[in-house]
Amino acid sequence: MITEQNYGTGRRKTSTARVYLRPGKGKIMVNGRSFEEHFGNRPALEALVKQPLRDTHTLSKYDILVTVRGGGPSGQAGAIRHGISRALVDANPALRPQLKREGHLTRDPRMKERKKYGLHKARRAHQFSKR
Repeated sequence: MITEQNYGTGRRKTSTARVYLRPGKGKIMVNGRSFEEHFGNRPALEALVKQPLRDTHTLSKYDILVTVRGGGPSGQAGAIRHGISRALVDANPALRPQLKREGHLTRDPRMKERKKYGLHKARRAHQFSKR
């Protein structure tokens, strides 16, 4: 039995999320676990992930199945948000202008800057001493 599902890929920092929307009650599963199990008790991340659903009034319309890899909790939440937005556009193209206006369809380009030789980190230099 194949049910209708829509797909979206989201990226943020070094995280990549594959998001599948299926008609349902609003349950979110991340890597085979519930959202709370995967991210712990972090209301800010939950609000970030559910933002596109809240903005389009589809919070209890879809069940969301996510596979996310790479990065930390914040980057993964951002990737899931991006993927949900793309999947919503796949499900209903009429939502595109609203999601675009809210900035959910734009990939956040900010990445960690690479470490340069002669420095401790990307910009952190050795401590200077006159003597």
